[in-house]
Amino acid sequence: MIVERIYVPDALVIESTTWPWSIPAVSDLVGDGVALSAPVTFLVGENGTGKSTIVEAVAEAWGVDVRGGQSGRKYSSELRKSVLGQAVRFDRGLGGSTMVKTQAKGFFLRSETALDVFQRLGYGDSYTAVSHGESYLQVFEDWFSVKGLYLLDEPEAALSFTACLSLIASMDRVVRAGGQVICATHSPLLASMPGADILELTEDGLIRSEWADLELVQHWKRYLDDPGRYLRHVLE
Repeated sequence: MIVERIYVPDALVIESTTWPWSIPAVSDLVGDGVALSAPVTFLVGENGTGKSTIVEAVAEAWGVDVRGGQSGRKYSSELRKSVLGQAVRFDRGLGGSTMVKTQAKGFFLRSETALDVFQRLGYGDSYTAVSHGESYLQVFEDWFSVKGLYLLDEPEAALSFTACLSLIASMDRVVRAGGQVICATHSPLLASMPGADILELTEDGLIRSEWADLELVQHWKRYLDDPGRYLRHVLE
């Protein structure tokens, strides 16, 4: 494990009732924080529960530009760290004991800024020659192969069913190389990766859950069994 725990020291929280500390899942990072028990961790939950907020803050604290890309790269303009990004701390495992400062290898991908990141990585021409999803898979194939902390914010946005399966294979390749993945997702397919740790973000905070017990999975099962059960409420 590269990172075994993510936390925020109590002393760094001044107004606990203000954003982002007012988000239950973020509040759960204060003090003891959350332990990561597997090389792949999925954050799942409804919009607004703090998935992206946490992943972005971890990226900032690890040294990756919040717009995405590799750790340690210099961009044309600097962004100030968010309140949470400045406060996040890590307990490193044996795999991450030497990953500090410039040695903190990592990669951050968020769907909103993927085009800009791919161009910075040298995929400008090839990006326009293939589909959005194919460009994602090419980046996964090329970059997800070395030891580091890989942070993904809803990568399934551009991916088909089979492409999501390919992403699981890429994440497994990262694990085999000694790396670690933290992924915010709405995809029950990604979250089904064997051996992954799943943290469900709810109104009660961070809850460690089993795949079959996730509200996300239950909704999809019921919807696929009977779409009308849901659609009649939104179409009336």
